[in-house]
Amino acid sequence: MKKVLYWILAVIITLAAVIYQRKTGPTYDKKITVNIDDTTYDFKLIRSHGGKQDCKIELHIPDNQVSGIVEYKKFPTNDDWATIEMTRETENLTAELPHLPPAGKYEYYITLVKNGKNYELNEGTPVVIRYKGAVPPAILIPHILLMFIAMLLGNLAGILAIFKETKFKFYTTITLITLFFGGLIFGPWVQYYAFDEAWAGVPFAWDLTDNKTLVAFLFWVLAFAVNRKKERPVFTIVASVVMLLVYSIPHSMYGSQLDPETGEIIQGWIQLFFI
Repeated sequence: MKKVLYWILAVIITLAAVIYQRKTGPTYDKKITVNIDDTTYDFKLIRSHGGKQDCKIELHIPDNQVSGIVEYKKFPTNDDWATIEMTRETENLTAELPHLPPAGKYEYYITLVKNGKNYELNEGTPVVIRYKGAVPPAILIPHILLMFIAMLLGNLAGILAIFKETKFKFYTTITLITLFFGGLIFGPWVQYYAFDEAWAGVPFAWDLTDNKTLVAFLFWVLAFAVNRKKERPVFTIVASVVMLLVYSIPHSMYGSQLDPETGEIIQGWIQLFFI
């Protein structure tokens, strides 16, 4: 019965961390609500686009009296805002942002219009969207699954270590192996397809996603090493807490970013007030 409770607790912690990361990550769709003539609309404003095509923005608005415009410019620049008038496709308003190279960004905002009255989405605050290359599912899916499993097993190892269950050593080893393949093998592979660079962390750059994966991995290496001949559960507990903390950092913060002037990929904060 205790084993079942350990697993349940590990699953709850893992799911909570995943949900938190999805709600805070700067590349996940921005959820917004707007009220037009006593009708409430819920939209998701896209903040990440993969592939070589233009990025299609689509809002479901059956009311054909509503029109819209999209204003955008490269981020971060002082360029003038460009304007696109949204096109109606049956019950949707659509517009397409021009393609950018991997790690290129736009900031954009949408204004809906009905009977001469303007309705600014997201209270007029621009949303930042980052472009990336297409990542093959055969690489992306194993990366996501392995990182999720590593988080789950790491939480379980930490819980077992807290209660001094000897099985914590086994799960420390499995966590290390899973994190290695998910974060240090498939992770750079995903990064290469998405942004044409396999590793943007230390010592080459300061990509936070790469660096936090490296920090978590090093703590699990330490926990594995010190527990080989003698049980030292405190190291597994620390590794588990550290991984939980780094997973709590929003995904893609301080991630790859294209310098609009040089065309080179750099790292830069996606400013918090855009989240």
